[in-house]
Amino acid sequence: MLKENNLACDLVIFGAKGDLTKRKLLPALYKLEQYQEINENTRIIATGRANWDTENYIKITKIAIKKFLNEDIQDIVWKKFSARIIFCNINVYESSHFFRLKKILKQKNNTVIYYCAIPPETLNSIFIGLGNANLNFSSSRIILEKPLGISLQTSREINNHLSKYFLEKQIFRIDHYLGKDAILNLFSLRFANSLLFHNWNNKTIDHVQITVAEEVGIEDRWNYFNKMGQTRDMVQNHLLQILTIITMDAPSNITSETIRDKKVEILRTLKSINIDNIHKKTARGQYSSGLINGEKVLAYLDENGANKNSQTETFVAIKIDLNHERWSGVPFYLRTGKRLAHKYSEIVIFFKKSPIESFQNFNSTLLSNKLIIRLEPDPNIQFDILNQIPSLKSKYELDIIQLKSYTLNEKYSQKYSVNAYERLLLESMRGIQSLFVSREEVEEAWKWIDPIIDGWKNTKKNNLQLYKSGSWGPKNSNILLANHNHSWYEFN
Repeated sequence: MLKENNLACDLVIFGAKGDLTKRKLLPALYKLEQYQEINENTRIIATGRANWDTENYIKITKIAIKKFLNEDIQDIVWKKFSARIIFCNINVYESSHFFRLKKILKQKNNTVIYYCAIPPETLNSIFIGLGNANLNFSSSRIILEKPLGISLQTSREINNHLSKYFLEKQIFRIDHYLGKDAILNLFSLRFANSLLFHNWNNKTIDHVQITVAEEVGIEDRWNYFNKMGQTRDMVQNHLLQILTIITMDAPSNITSETIRDKKVEILRTLKSINIDNIHKKTARGQYSSGLINGEKVLAYLDENGANKNSQTETFVAIKIDLNHERWSGVPFYLRTGKRLAHKYSEIVIFFKKSPIESFQNFNSTLLSNKLIIRLEPDPNIQFDILNQIPSLKSKYELDIIQLKSYTLNEKYSQKYSVNAYERLLLESMRGIQSLFVSREEVEEAWKWIDPIIDGWKNTKKNNLQLYKSGSWGPKNSNILLANHNHSWYEFN
């Protein structure tokens, strides 16, 4: 039911005809309507250069929701939702066009939220246009999509320009991973369960692996991706967000701004990776042709528009060490790549082996306890423990058994499964920033990432290896762990 703190808003979408809006924003807003979470006076103001009117855009909206929501549109919900939509023709490079938006916003006294679903190079034009039309009200909010720049310098340039028009408390930087149920559950898993809370440290944990694997390639985004690479596109935001959440100290309040402060503290403890240790701490690769789900796919260098000499990585693995008392001596291995064997994301916590020698003598090759936290698909938790094998043999034998939780959908039913964009849009309407990324977080992440990118560019030894599409990445990824007597946990 509608919550009291969901104030009436004017949600202005820049980039209303773009892929992000059609795939994510419009379906998410429709679902919030279905959940009765949107104030009855809230409006959705779509902007774009297309020569459309509101009636045309409503038709486009319905087509997009049908295509990407994968469920029947309910007539009652649609009637209420479509009545909120207004289309405003704006070319963001024409400052005078923003006065068209001003006329619409003046009609109501709603809290204004600007959603920038546009390429990064368009942002400054929007900031200037809003400023010239005096639309950067003190009560307004602005939502920005990642990536914010491609380096610390470019990120600072965007943030500096943005800060001329909006205060930090008005700025909502999205990393959609922070809206996922499975990511939010990491807080309760860590801090609400005493068994884990008291053993979440270097005394009991041996090492940690974080994997975000993708089956897809670059999906006709060659120019964009080739400039970014997998490290900037995935590690700088998604994987570092996961890392900070599983390593941060307990915040004073799980819904407070201290969450963001605690994450920044972790980012500042990441030990530097640069040209001096780049080959010991990283592995990277680029996909060649192969099979995904039985279908042949092209190599990265054969994709549409490709530069045959590109050295951009589509896979990266990194060994991270933290200069932190709790995590001293615990390596964290991150890997992510495109065109891998399966799409999945998970965290694997490897615990140290039991020090009791009597058990070690039975089977010295037994694996350690593991906590496997599957983030997607089908989020669940699995705990591998050692158990005696029942038999009449005189020899005492141990084996691994798996204690596995329900998936979230099995436990709570599909109706409670909330899309990340649904949650983040709702939090922006409520004015709550704890699930959004602060400027400090973005810039601390870039401070750590930039020397890695520079190290790869400046090293004489090229560590970019080809890997077959449909595999688990290049051989140097396995060697990275083998050098420390570890190996990647096998997907199952």
